[in-house]
Amino acid sequence: MKHEKALRKLKTARGQIDAAIKMIEEERYCIDISKQLLATISLLKNAHSEILKKHIETCVKDATSSKDPEEINIKLEELEEVFDYLKKT
Repeated sequence: MKHEKALRKLKTARGQIDAAIKMIEEERYCIDISKQLLATISLLKNAHSEILKKHIETCVKDATSSKDPEEINIKLEELEEVFDYLKKT
């Protein structure tokens, strides 16, 4: 599976979100909840990086190998769209 690392990180993040929800329900200390959420955000960012890396290694590489200008442009536009979104966040 090409997204195995990202999947593992997402499953861990899901567990951390469940833990943060439980912490809130138990009215735990705000800073402890904040740290839990920051750890989750970090995992999500890492999973996103893994997905983009694999996209470049596979989909973009395949498009450039095909030498089809339209396919290459589509892949580049998709990446630009993602990077534009990242700039807004």
